[in-house]
Amino acid sequence: MAQRALPLIWALLVAGLVIGPVTAVVWRAGGLAALGPAEYDALWFTLWQAAVSAALSIALAVQVARALSRQRFPGRGLLIALLGAPFILPVIVAVLGLLAVFGGSGLVNQLGAMLGLPRIDIYGYHGVILAHVFFNLPLATRLILQGWLAIPAERFRLAATLDAPVGRLLERPMLRRIAPGAFAVIFVICLTSFAVALTLGGGPRATTVELAIYQAFKFDFDLGKAATLALVQLALGVASALALLRLSPPDGFGAGLDRLQARWDGRTGPARLGDALWIGFAALFLLTPLAMIVIAGLPGLLSLPTEVWQAALRSLIVALGATALTLTLALPLATELGELAGLLGVAVSGLVLGTGLFLIVQPFMRPADAALPVTLLVNALMALPFVLRILRPELDAARADYGNLAASLGITGPALWRIVLLPRLRRPLGFAAGLTAALSMGDLGVIALFADGEHATLPLQLYRLMGAYRMEAAQGAALLLLMLSLGLFWLFDKGGRADA
Repeated sequence: MAQRALPLIWALLVAGLVIGPVTAVVWRAGGLAALGPAEYDALWFTLWQAAVSAALSIALAVQVARALSRQRFPGRGLLIALLGAPFILPVIVAVLGLLAVFGGSGLVNQLGAMLGLPRIDIYGYHGVILAHVFFNLPLATRLILQGWLAIPAERFRLAATLDAPVGRLLERPMLRRIAPGAFAVIFVICLTSFAVALTLGGGPRATTVELAIYQAFKFDFDLGKAATLALVQLALGVASALALLRLSPPDGFGAGLDRLQARWDGRTGPARLGDALWIGFAALFLLTPLAMIVIAGLPGLLSLPTEVWQAALRSLIVALGATALTLTLALPLATELGELAGLLGVAVSGLVLGTGLFLIVQPFMRPADAALPVTLLVNALMALPFVLRILRPELDAARADYGNLAASLGITGPALWRIVLLPRLRRPLGFAAGLTAALSMGDLGVIALFADGEHATLPLQLYRLMGAYRMEAAQGAALLLLMLSLGLFWLFDKGGRADA
């Protein structure tokens, strides 16, 4: 009974950490406010762009993940790590890279002008969808790739021996288990889009709910309207999670002997060519903007001011603390109820969450003194849905395959985790830790509401350099932030790339 109650207690704790700040904003506003036509237009745009962005990300990720799962080549592990970079980039840095490729004077338009093709305008709804696919394709690819790597090698051997169709017998059941949950997470991410719509939306027709919340705060200071929109956004996130997570059937492959996979279905000429084209497309689409960031940032990297390095140290502390807290919360929460509670962190507006925390701590202490701890907490809550989506399928499969055997041998409690579960979670735990650390390194949200000059993190210092038109130093700081984020991701994900 106590073991069953533990996930419920953790779920209630996480829900309270999210709902408490929202309640504080509603209380301070004196109640909720009515929504007008502009807010309903923003709601409609938010829903359809999130659905299109998530569907495109999943559809492309299935092809890229299949190609990576069945082909082996030198540098494959490094390529898999680099393909995850766009998702962990600070949004404004990634947007600058996209503009360098797809903007008015970007590489694509320069090449199109040479070929006599019409000019591409990245601003508008298509720019928002392009940016969302750029950010979320790496996450979807890694989530689906984890599903492929979790299929026991013996199933592929048996399929090859019987000359059975791998796609129908192995791949489709795995995708029915993994894809709906991945779609749910990406859909909720796109629901809360702010910086992408702000920079690439191009006007009121491409306004998301999160951007409408920002406008209510920044220009109208209408806390009632901001709180109402935040609750609508939260309800959408919870509803999408309930609807889509229920579509994920349990794993039916059973246990294996933990052997390395050997794929025979990708050895034909057409299969190799098709896989090479998909891998090449993903590398070109995702890595070209990163290369533009590196080229622009190299001149200013060696002459960064002291405050940038100090801010980088604060960001490292926040990232490592958020990673430890997220994993501590995620392991007992890796159930259906826990995953639903975890999704609250990304479904609620980060602006409202930060403002609510500001209102809560203001009577007791100077907000700037709480900047780093509050940022650490919010980063942990925002990363929790991704970590749970990574861990839960693997943990469910391990419990289903080995739970009864472990119980019959008297292996329970900490021994069950140490002997049975954690060894089989090594790959997803490494990926989850790397993702959390990198996302926390690049976060610019709550820290902007709390921090003063002595508590700025590296992303906030980067924005301040850009605001002061110190562009060479800003580009150098952007490159430093990219290097630190990728470095943390690679370091933790080294365990996650085992058997890759």
